[in-house]
Amino acid sequence: MYTNMKEWKHVFKLDPAKEISDEDLELVCESGTDAIIVGGTDNVTLDGVLDLLSSIRRYTVPVVLEISSMEAITPGFDYYYIPMVLNSHEKKWMMDIQHEAIKEYKDIMNWDEIYVEGYCILNEEAKAFQQTNCKLPSEEDIVAYAYMVENIFHLPIFYMEYSGKYGNPELVRKVKSELKNTQLFYGGGIETAIQAKEMKEYADVIVVGNCIYTNIKEALKTVQAVKDN
Repeated sequence: MYTNMKEWKHVFKLDPAKEISDEDLELVCESGTDAIIVGGTDNVTLDGVLDLLSSIRRYTVPVVLEISSMEAITPGFDYYYIPMVLNSHEKKWMMDIQHEAIKEYKDIMNWDEIYVEGYCILNEEAKAFQQTNCKLPSEEDIVAYAYMVENIFHLPIFYMEYSGKYGNPELVRKVKSELKNTQLFYGGGIETAIQAKEMKEYADVIVVGNCIYTNIKEALKTVQAVKDN
């Protein structure tokens, strides 16, 4: 199911390495969220991705694969997100892995379905921060990354990833002020409808992930909180 991504306000993020009951998955997929992102850091396997995809496909919600492992790439998703980790010390997370993916898959890639994300990981304790060997940027650095994503790289998405930690709404506001065409995605630490509503004041799209596994009722409330904003 294809929709206009520019109209999205809320997405849920599901980790293929985590267990979710059929009942909870139905609640998530039928919640009114604009899309489901499938992605994770640890133990992301092709089997896990395929199992989750086949379960989500029982519903009409658009589904996105956020690529963190070349071994887990598979057809069948509506969209594919390719992260470029801007604040990594290692060029491979910004350029080399993407280069390998292009060499491997360019003949079958449909660029109408593929979106490159300028990705900024902002929680030092997050597994993704450590795995990609990131440095913690200053606020000035983050604003500059956003400017680069919009004006140098011309990427469609700038993703502020706090990965389990609730971020600074004022910083999100500053970042948003740099972006006119690039969509601002915010993810991290949203556990209540109030937090979702607060971040949606500035971010274009709110991503809710961990809360699905810790408090499904609160996670579901974030959808309407964002849509009403």
